[in-house]
Amino acid sequence: MFEGKKVVVIGDRDGIPGQAIEECLKTAGAEIVFSSTECFV
Repeated sequence: MFEGKKVVVIGDRDGIPGQAIEECLKTAGAEIVFSSTECFV
């Protein structure tokens, strides 16, 4: 599904961090162009 796709990852500090989402998408074949974990208050 993500094979060859470029992805921007925005994670949540109190939810799922960007690094965790990034690792999942990498194993699915996505190319991560930006990854960050933010705090949404």
